[in-house]
Amino acid sequence: MFRKTTLKNGLRIITVPMQSTKTVTVLVATAAGSKYENKKNNGISHFLEHLFFKGTKKRPNTLAISEELDRVGGAYNAFTSEEHTGYWAKVGHKHLGLALDVISDMFLNSKFDSAEIEREKGVITEEINMYQDTPMQYVGTLFDKLLYGDQPAGWFLAGTKENVASFKREDFVQYRREHYSAKNTVVCIAGKVQSSKFKVQNYFKKIKDSKPKLKRKVVESQTKPKTLIHHKNTDQTHFCLGVRGYSLAHPDKYAMSILAVILGGMMSSRLWIAVRARQGLAYYVHTSSEFQTDTGSLVTQAGVEHSKAQKAIQIILKEYTKLRDKKVTVQELKKAQENIKGKMMLELESSDSLASFACTQEILKREILTPEQVFKKIDTVSANDIQKVSRDIFQNKKLNLAVICPKDVKFKTSLGF
Repeated sequence: MFRKTTLKNGLRIITVPMQSTKTVTVLVATAAGSKYENKKNNGISHFLEHLFFKGTKKRPNTLAISEELDRVGGAYNAFTSEEHTGYWAKVGHKHLGLALDVISDMFLNSKFDSAEIEREKGVITEEINMYQDTPMQYVGTLFDKLLYGDQPAGWFLAGTKENVASFKREDFVQYRREHYSAKNTVVCIAGKVQSSKFKVQNYFKKIKDSKPKLKRKVVESQTKPKTLIHHKNTDQTHFCLGVRGYSLAHPDKYAMSILAVILGGMMSSRLWIAVRARQGLAYYVHTSSEFQTDTGSLVTQAGVEHSKAQKAIQIILKEYTKLRDKKVTVQELKKAQENIKGKMMLELESSDSLASFACTQEILKREILTPEQVFKKIDTVSANDIQKVSRDIFQNKKLNLAVICPKDVKFKTSLGF
């Protein structure tokens, strides 16, 4: 299913043929994100992502870049995460050459014009304001801050307004030189494509062949429950209640994924029924698992009426405890396993999702499992595994609560099972 070629300079090219689609996606990703930053340049990975759309010698401005892909009805964007940054375009399969040319040109030849940098500072400042004004999103940032504190893993991915205002052209040139190299970059082509038709490496001849800088190792230290309360005038109290979990390489990763689905990953999950259906406490309540190369967590998030936040938290803690004390039934386990597999199959019907599926694995793990291989690992998880993981992660010394609520809301800060 996946064809991987590694060039002499270390650049990895992955081709994922799909016969059931008429689209093709070009995705270029580099192992560089907010975890690769320091205090002074926090936010630069995200800012740099913006600048790649601001013009090259061949396409001198944003309009020149966007118009070429707009003419063929293409979808295109970029993303920055803690551990990698990606640039992609999805087009009808006849326009693969155009997508490769545009994305490679942006990736290799962006000008980083000083005037554009100054203009984009205003855009990113407003993006930061938008996130901070959206409690449903910002509470997740506060949860990371609570978990990891004053180190890259705990900083806001978009950086601070002060950092954004201070960046100069030289900062971006240096950061790209230190992190954007062939050895930590993956080019993925997924969709209706024959690997022999386009020589992908020809589009990336100019990529730098240098040794990329490594990220700082995350330090985790917690001995008791922790709470972080951020005061803001809101109509709801939004909170993230969760625990430290496992990294991508941990053998119990799949069990923790299934555990999250059992708790709050579907409309028939335990917390959806307990918090929303039976008590009417929240419109949204969900549990998710997060896996990175050196960190991981399981977290339940909800938005509730201020006076009912404490009750909702107690219900969630009670459901956490139940999973420690009693094994899930075979039927409930099977439902969660099939839910994960079914959602993945639906997702991977599109070329952009398949490109992301392959590319993310290669960037973060240097190994690509097929969906069938992932399904097999999911199916091997037992009720004993779920209980073992529950007993391991649902402990007071791993418990964290991040909250956004108005100042006048009386909130009990003590926390525990």
